[in-house]
Amino acid sequence: MAQHEITFGDKDSGPAILDELGWPGNFGWSRRPLFFYNPGLSRAPRRRITESDRYIVFSPTCLISFEVSDNGYMGYIGVSVISLKDQHRSTHSDIVAFPLGSLGFPQDSSRGSIKIRYKNYAVDFIVMESGARIIKVDIPRFSHHRNLRGALVLSGPAEAESIVTNMPWRRERNAFRYSRISPWYTAEGVMQFGGSGMVFTKDKAWGIFDWSRGIRPRADVHYWAAACGQYGGRQMAFSVGYGSADSSFGTENAFFLDGRLHKLDQVTFHIPLTNWLEPWRFTSNDKRLEMRFTPHQERSERRRMLVCSINRRQICGFFSGRVTLDDGEEIEFRTLTGFAERRKTNH
Repeated sequence: MAQHEITFGDKDSGPAILDELGWPGNFGWSRRPLFFYNPGLSRAPRRRITESDRYIVFSPTCLISFEVSDNGYMGYIGVSVISLKDQHRSTHSDIVAFPLGSLGFPQDSSRGSIKIRYKNYAVDFIVMESGARIIKVDIPRFSHHRNLRGALVLSGPAEAESIVTNMPWRRERNAFRYSRISPWYTAEGVMQFGGSGMVFTKDKAWGIFDWSRGIRPRADVHYWAAACGQYGGRQMAFSVGYGSADSSFGTENAFFLDGRLHKLDQVTFHIPLTNWLEPWRFTSNDKRLEMRFTPHQERSERRRMLVCSINRRQICGFFSGRVTLDDGEEIEFRTLTGFAERRKTNH
């Protein structure tokens, strides 16, 4: 399938997500966030604009997910801590009624910060001029009267590339999803969880950044998998996915070696029909990716308010396989920590 790579412009003067009449356009993919996006130009009412920032950070012993989203009528603030040793899981989450843009999401994935003060806790996503990112949380009553407090610093390889896509929906003219995924961060810092500390050390802890803006369709199903780690002395990562959006202009599938993007075409998730905790397979139609996913544990999220519902089924585990790079070199990777998930949305 021919894909449309966008290589010109920058985030101030690059191809516009929305034209002067408010219709989405300039569909395709890019290695950097070159698109210009202003939700104020949209023809759709504010209740249909969706915005989301999510970080998944993990070490050899634990995985933490941080998420803030605004889906018009329903907002969400959530932090989940998952043990990769004993399968214990704890989540603190809140549904925010009718945020309608009040959570302060930046229009650009490369700058601007989110600072949430809700009830008696704080969640901050801070973007530094250097490109590093800081995650800070202070949640006094996170789980079973234990607090979660600390800060993590995420840094990427020099001149790292991201998989940036702008996709339409076939049957809804004004619906689109503009996303950026950067799965190659190293993480450093400490999270104090009750009486214990979760330590994240560079080159042994990793972070994945998932950023999305758009006009939501009435219903959507999206599959996504991502992982990061070191193998053979080099940093390896990937992001693969598909869903209801039209990916003919450019898929969201890519493998990253030391921060450099190697573009993949369509990737198929071969999911066990009866038990999602059995091994999975992933293959690509261009024969460049073949990998096996060994699940470790499963977690589910369900959010509902009025007519809005979001269900996510997430499987954590380890990926091993082989990939052919853009220059034809074939490399193998083993036991990269990551996850695979399915998200179903109805409005």
